[in-house]
Amino acid sequence: MIDLVFIALAFLAISGAIAMIVYSNPMYSALGVLISMLAVAGMFALLNAVFLFLVQLIVYAGAIMTLILFILMFLNIKEEDLPKEPKKFKLIALGAVIMIPLNVLVLSAVSKLPSKDMNIIEGTFGDIKPIGSQLYNEWIIAFELISILLLVALIGSVVLAKKRASKVKSQNAGEQS
Repeated sequence: MIDLVFIALAFLAISGAIAMIVYSNPMYSALGVLISMLAVAGMFALLNAVFLFLVQLIVYAGAIMTLILFILMFLNIKEEDLPKEPKKFKLIALGAVIMIPLNVLVLSAVSKLPSKDMNIIEGTFGDIKPIGSQLYNEWIIAFELISILLLVALIGSVVLAKKRASKVKSQNAGEQS
């Protein structure tokens, strides 16, 4: 049963990646990326890696894709604004052909690996609690410094955006008078 779910998730991940490359509309491409990210999150869930599953859902499929979709909607890109790509499918096929030797090499290396027990590890593997205790006990200074750095970057971006908005506003006022 788990093998069927894995195959379905792998198919969705590959289909989303192909959709991202093939579609010329940026919104459809972004939705293809979203499908791939959700499929990868499902694969993490199959591995019983709860933390990676949640990070994939919350950070990548949630926050990053929301930001990308918001920017695409804000830009309102029309079909005539997109560049013409007459050789797009030829280049995709060429890239696929170039990747075949690498894929054969990886598959042959994986097939030569010794067989191991592939059952899911019980216990705290992939749990959030050990990661959190490690983060807040041994890495607390680095964690807090990164949070301060992100706060300073956020404040800086707001200040720069306000300066730019006031500059544009004063230019528009000057043009109207």
